[in-house]
Amino acid sequence: MAKFFTEITSKLQTFIEAQHIFFVATAAADGRINLSPKGLADSFKVTDKNTVLWLNLTGSGNETAAHILENNRMTIMFCSFEAKPLILRLYGSAKVYHERDAEFQNNKHHFPEIPGTRQIVEMKVESVQTSCGFAVPFMDFKEERQQLNAWAEKQGKERIENYWKEKNTKSIDGLETKIFEK
Repeated sequence: MAKFFTEITSKLQTFIEAQHIFFVATAAADGRINLSPKGLADSFKVTDKNTVLWLNLTGSGNETAAHILENNRMTIMFCSFEAKPLILRLYGSAKVYHERDAEFQNNKHHFPEIPGTRQIVEMKVESVQTSCGFAVPFMDFKEERQQLNAWAEKQGKERIENYWKEKNTKSIDGLETKIFEK
């Protein structure tokens, strides 16, 4: 049975901190809905009962940033694949901060330095929902993948910025991401 909360309780925060993966969903007014898996240790932080931050790393697209500029609604989902079944959804409104932004600089201390860091996303949580997760399969966590970090480290900052210019300035539906706008 689904339950709704107005904030992230300490019990739910403990659950969030134990998860190895989360899923982010955004959508602009038109075009595709984006649903992306996210992970890497320490890339998601609960900063208070109604605010979360996550580190957005370089990827093949930049859909989340483009969608947030047009429509700042976001859903984040966590699933328990181990132990007790649970699905946790966070609903709210989001903002994207780039390295040039004061908010990025003020929040980067929450995260380890990870090569290829593209943005920090802040979400103000308006509603929290839990549901049973009885049909979510058991899966064992083996280890973090190292390919993205190794790739970004090999590229270096300049080549990553060139990659962003080529692949991350527009969404797949042609929306601007403003990754380089000042």
